[in-house]
Amino acid sequence: MAKKKNDRNMSANSLMDPIGRLMGLRYKSHPWHGIDLGDHAPNEVNCFIEVVPTDTIKYEIDKVSGYLRIDRPQKYSNVTPTPYGFLPQTYCGENVGNYCASKTGKKDIMGDGDPLDICVLTEKDMTHGDIIAQVVPVGGFRMIDGLAADDKIISVLKGDVVYGDFKDITDLPELVIQRLKHYFLTYKDMPGMSRESEITHVYNAEEAREVIRMSIKDYEARFENLRKALRNY
Repeated sequence: MAKKKNDRNMSANSLMDPIGRLMGLRYKSHPWHGIDLGDHAPNEVNCFIEVVPTDTIKYEIDKVSGYLRIDRPQKYSNVTPTPYGFLPQTYCGENVGNYCASKTGKKDIMGDGDPLDICVLTEKDMTHGDIIAQVVPVGGFRMIDGLAADDKIISVLKGDVVYGDFKDITDLPELVIQRLKHYFLTYKDMPGMSRESEITHVYNAEEAREVIRMSIKDYEARFENLRKALRNY
């Protein structure tokens, strides 16, 4: 019972409640801070989609304004194989970095300072980003970029006809996993530049949920001052 209560507390949008909820009736919520991760996190989560497979320009959230901005045009043929975005009210900081270090044996690993990344498997076409999707985490890639933990959570769209019943990454066809790995290991590649990214492990749904829990703790720590300010407003 205590575990369920703790998970609920972590997933509740307490940072923006009640002021943010009232303001959200008139103003657009910031996708990182103003969207609930979900009442059933980390088993089911809400994610914010930034880019989809048809995008030839890479978009990402502007952390200050909350609007999508152009990160860069895709100069080569590598485009995301699935809808891709992040988990709101998560942050890859000390806890995520330490967890990655404990699993890899590498030292001096820190979180990359961004919300936790997620890709969504679905048979349906999403024509654009800037949307919220309810998904089920089934696994992930332990990715390290330089000395930064840059985990990629793999999820399935809830209710999807093809992928909706998958519960763990072991349920997925190996080709799907290899395609995702290839994308994440090459999407930053530029001719003449050496690769600094590596995927050290492919992990299951249970570990994906633990990474999400660590990112929630990091978010709580990173934005505690904002929470206190709103509480005393």
